[in-house]
Amino acid sequence: KSLQYIRLFFKIYISTFSYLRYICVFSDNHKDCSGVSLHLTRLPQPLIAGMYLMMSVDTVIPAGEKVVNSDISCHYKTYPMNVFAYRVHTHHLGKVVSGYRVRNGQWTMIGRQSPQLPQAFYPVEHPVDVSFGDILAARCVFTGEGRTEATHIGGTSSDEMCNLYIMYYMEAKHAVSFMTCTQNVAPDTFRTIPPEASIPIPVKSDVVMMHGHHKETENKDKTALLQQPKREEEEVLDQDFHVEEALDWPGVYLLPSQVSGVALDPNNNLVIFHRGDHVWDGNSFDSKFVYQQRGLGPIEEDTILVVDPNSAAILQSSGKSLFYLPHGLSVDKDGNYWLTDVALHQVFKLDPNSKEGPLLILGRSMQPGSDQNHFCQPTDVAVDPDTGAIYVSDGYCNSRIVQFSPNGNFLTQWGEESSRSGPKPGQFSVPHSLALVPHLGQLCVADRENGRIQCFKTDTKEFVKEIKHASFGRNVFAISYIPGLLFAVNGKPYFGDQEPVQGFVMNFSNGEIIDVFKPVRKHFDMPHDIVASEDGTVYIGDVHTNTVWKFTLTEKIEHRSVKKAGIEVQEIKEAEAVVEPKMENKPTSSELQKMQEKQKLIKEPGSGVPVVLITTLLVIPVVVLLAIALFIRWKKSRAFGDSEHKLETSSGRVLGRFRGKGSGGLNLGNFFASHKGYSRKGFDRLSTEGSDQEKDEDDGSESEEEYSAPLPTQAPSS
Repeated sequence: KSLQYIRLFFKIYISTFSYLRYICVFSDNHKDCSGVSLHLTRLPQPLIAGMYLMMSVDTVIPAGEKVVNSDISCHYKTYPMNVFAYRVHTHHLGKVVSGYRVRNGQWTMIGRQSPQLPQAFYPVEHPVDVSFGDILAARCVFTGEGRTEATHIGGTSSDEMCNLYIMYYMEAKHAVSFMTCTQNVAPDTFRTIPPEASIPIPVKSDVVMMHGHHKETENKDKTALLQQPKREEEEVLDQDFHVEEALDWPGVYLLPSQVSGVALDPNNNLVIFHRGDHVWDGNSFDSKFVYQQRGLGPIEEDTILVVDPNSAAILQSSGKSLFYLPHGLSVDKDGNYWLTDVALHQVFKLDPNSKEGPLLILGRSMQPGSDQNHFCQPTDVAVDPDTGAIYVSDGYCNSRIVQFSPNGNFLTQWGEESSRSGPKPGQFSVPHSLALVPHLGQLCVADRENGRIQCFKTDTKEFVKEIKHASFGRNVFAISYIPGLLFAVNGKPYFGDQEPVQGFVMNFSNGEIIDVFKPVRKHFDMPHDIVASEDGTVYIGDVHTNTVWKFTLTEKIEHRSVKKAGIEVQEIKEAEAVVEPKMENKPTSSELQKMQEKQKLIKEPGSGVPVVLITTLLVIPVVVLLAIALFIRWKKSRAFGDSEHKLETSSGRVLGRFRGKGSGGLNLGNFFASHKGYSRKGFDRLSTEGSDQEKDEDDGSESEEEYSAPLPTQAPSS
């Protein structure tokens, strides 16, 4: 019985699945009698299965290097799980992959296998339980011999992968169906890794896998690849990891007001920074960036919320009567909050467990400036976990990054305003968000109005690279980094632009986009901040829709037609458990998006109720009503001797009610004019400042969020 069925059964077990079709035919055309039996029940099961993926995302294999180790480790921080199977995966250069549970310094093997053997899930020799506080560790051993250039992690056959898939089960009431580990949080642990993890497993040449992965994304030097003999065997599984909204997360309805910042504390709780009853609009600042609504006083409610990542329950709140216009939020390794206020032009360090006030304040209250002691609408803060260095992006009216010592002493600054001929490295137009890459000694900046991401060395401030894609559009609002991956959100498209508002997942080493994502509930309007956790969970806060979304990393698997050992397998595709509606890449309003979704459901075969049935259901009631009306008029005409002309006149009055008042037919102008907020003066005024202006659909008033300069005074209308 093929172990390939175990993988298929597991996928069915954790997904919603209604029908199975999996037929194998041998080379002599007789059918295989093996298969899978499914037993369906309505009774809740006490145990639920899941998948834990350990994956390296930043390994580099130098050309000609004989042995290269890629280590992955994460602290296990949830309910107990029981491991019962595993699968290893690399491409051509992988020699052996080993996985372990580390508890109190003791290494217990989960599985060890050559990635060149046929890909399948193998049962663990002895059941392994994993509990809170354990470390899960894995090592992939590669060789760079035979290559003429360095090899990176990627999705093509000329790249490499380092994956360990762990099957587990846990109690249903605590079950999590998919978890990931993409970094090495305990590198010192590998000093005591068992020697077996570094010993390659010999594989006979007649069973070595041929790794045919995703299509090549670019033409690479074919001589850089190891020469592999042609075989009948082909890789059967294409792997990709997709971010999608967690539809069971209730936090999307939390609505704390304008959400300006999101972050994660050391306990992986979500921290939200919001503006309460204050709004940034065109009246907030004068031409010199001085706050004009000081008379409103500070926000009289807690502006910092600590939210449970699973239930969205508010665990703690603070920040009352301290801020005027909250903006950036970050949390350092000790759990301290670092916040910026664009009205105060200041940066604050707060201890979440103290009520003694800020631990540190940088900048002068209500005083914009550009020297060592002043900021001008600072946007974000990043704190180096190793050195404690403080980096501030400053901001809307300055174009610089300012570095301070851990005690708040000014050290240096760099950056300048973008030139008109085109932005150059080190030039900014609203540096809006920061992300540290500690193990590489880099700081990345979301250069918002230039629609790009710039990365610099933290020690020399030297420019390293720029990440810019056409799909970003004109703005990049926020970024977040976890080892190997960079997450970002862009801004609302300008009129006529095609790039939609969406989130991005990028391979940090080469800047390539791995995935894009949007929410299912509500829609992005101005996604203002983003934060990602080490397990791939992503949170995005929107300053216009007053919403925080939670997204999770899910696995997409596509089985293709394959020949293995003379067996021909029929093509089959597995759909994801949750399907996100794909919107056209056009700048549309929320109403138009809803209409497009409905039209798509009607047009796509098998995706909803047939068009004919819908049309019939709509037409029948209208026909019946008209028939009844005509019958009643006919009866009255006979009873009172009305003429045929009178019937026609009365019918005209009835139809006239459908056409509108008077005899001019259906008057759309009168219809729309009767609705609140409609104006006959022409189209609503469009923003020329780049996605920072919104029209309130409820009261017709305009609010201008996050202008770097105030709007000119409008002439009074006649």
